[in-house]
Amino acid sequence: MKSIVILGSTGSIGENTLKVAEALPDAVRVVGLSTRTKVTRVIDQALQFGVRVIAVENFDAALEAEALARPHGIAVWPGAAGVAALAALAEADTVVCALVGLAGLRPVLAALEARHDVALATKEVLVSAGELVMRRRAAAGVSLLPVDSEHSAVFQCLQSPVSQAACVRDGHAPEGAAETRVARLVLTASGGPFASRPDVDFERVTPDEALAHPRWCMGRKVTIDSATMMNKGLEILEAHWLFNIPVADIGVVVHPESIVHSMVTFVDGSTLAQLSVPDMRFPIQYALTWPDRRAVAMPVLDLVAQKSLTFYDPDETRFPCLRLIREAAAAGGTLPAVVNAADEVAVEAFLAGRLSFAGIWRMIERVMAAHAVRPCSDFETVFEADAWAREQTAAWL
Repeated sequence: MKSIVILGSTGSIGENTLKVAEALPDAVRVVGLSTRTKVTRVIDQALQFGVRVIAVENFDAALEAEALARPHGIAVWPGAAGVAALAALAEADTVVCALVGLAGLRPVLAALEARHDVALATKEVLVSAGELVMRRRAAAGVSLLPVDSEHSAVFQCLQSPVSQAACVRDGHAPEGAAETRVARLVLTASGGPFASRPDVDFERVTPDEALAHPRWCMGRKVTIDSATMMNKGLEILEAHWLFNIPVADIGVVVHPESIVHSMVTFVDGSTLAQLSVPDMRFPIQYALTWPDRRAVAMPVLDLVAQKSLTFYDPDETRFPCLRLIREAAAAGGTLPAVVNAADEVAVEAFLAGRLSFAGIWRMIERVMAAHAVRPCSDFETVFEADAWAREQTAAWL
């Protein structure tokens, strides 16, 4: 039985995590939940799973939550400090981080300091502060388990009797094993709504068009990142830190069916892939039950009914975010944090009608060019770079 805290329980990943917990009552116990503003929903979740402590990041929403939760004996911890405290909850074994953006960094560090395993769905944490997070994880001697479907697929492909327990617990792989075994990682991308439509004028794309993802039901920010393919760039950096693979050896292919979730090519020329129907419960469940697998009622892949699988290279001239991420990775230091922050502000501006779709990557590139890169040495440096990028992007908008 694992006791888990879910940060961001009212979002898409959080809701799917609760579905997994409901399906595995003998293996998973929920002991803490957090939300930013969805007070009614998080209290309903707490009542359903018998949770006695919740955190509400927004202070006004926390006041509302306290009034609603008090009759049920549920404690409400307010603000970002409350979320971080929940991540360090003593009775937790694993903290599932499904928060949006860099808001996940402080709670993840708190969870690691408390020596909890972390199931990470917030890719921006490793994008902005990968070196810092992996250093803290190694010092704590705990596991960092991927929840993104692509990274879960890579993790599953890397499992073996030799590396199973050490691959993630020791940061990347035991004694550098991943670097010596792996020739290349290939992350698959759905391509969002536009990769297969070369006729689309990106200057005229509307938010509704960009939010119409053909395969996945995700939050608005992640869905726009899928449409620009920035999400795939962020996942390249995440994979670099999770598996200790050079960015140059991590590729991307567009795979519209979203059946193959990623692939690993080994030095002997063999390639392993992980396949399943597109459902986030698969990687979430594996993160919570690893290194075991549990029998549950889940949709089974029928390759005969699927008939065909399609793969092609992304057009990086149409989707320059992939190039920008590789440039940020090459520069290192604070530049990835700057890219992440500029992207968040630019996406918000696009959704608000203040910036064109193509303006998202033009704005990111402009902010990158203006940034003086510094070593990413500590928590404060990351947040200073993040704040600078947000202010600079907002000013130019």
